Amino acid sequence: MFDLPFDEIAPIVGRSPAATRQITSRARRRVHGAATVHEADRTRQREVVAAFLAASRRGDFAALLVLLDPDVVLRADGAAALVSASRQAEGAPKLAPEVRGAAAVADTFLGRAQAAQLALVNGAAGLMWALGGRPRVVFGFTVARGKIVEIELVAEPERLHHLNLTVLDH
Repeated sequence: MFDLPFDEIAPIVGRSPAATRQITSRARRRVHGAATVHEADRTRQREVVAAFLAASRRGDFAALLVLLDPDVVLRADGAAALVSASRQAEGAPKLAPEVRGAAAVADTFLGRAQAAQLALVNGAAGLMWALGGRPRVVFGFTVARGKIVEIELVAEPERLHHLNLTVLDH
C-alpha cells in the first residue's frame, strides 16, 4: 500500500513530497504498532517550533528561511483567515487559505506572533494565540528532517474544542 513514489502521491493528497513522506512515515509506524512520535523527535520538533517563534518575533527573515523547508505549505481554515483580516489594523498579516514556499511563509510571519505562546497541540509542539484565556488560533506544525514542512492554522471553534492544548511558556 506504500509502493508509490512520494512525487506521485503528493499531488493526489495536495501536499509537498516532503510532507507526504512524513505522513507516510507516520502511517507506517501506526500500521506496525510503533509509537507515533519518538521522544527525540518531539524534542527536536519543540526546538524547531521555538526557534520559529523567536525568529518570527524578532523579524529575522533569514532565520525563518533556515527553519522552513523550501516547499513548506501554510494552510489556514476559514475562521483563521477571518481572524487575521479582523486584526490587520493591529499588524496581523492578510492570510490566504494556502501559502506555499519558504519565502512567502516567512514573509507571512515576519515580525509577528508576538502574542503567540509555545504549546503542545495534541502532544506535538505548536503555537497558540489566546485572547482572554481562550484559544483563538492554534498553529500546528509538521517537522521533517529538522525543517518545517507544513503549518496549519486552526481557528474554527468546533475544531479548537477537540484539540488537547497545553501552554508551555507563560
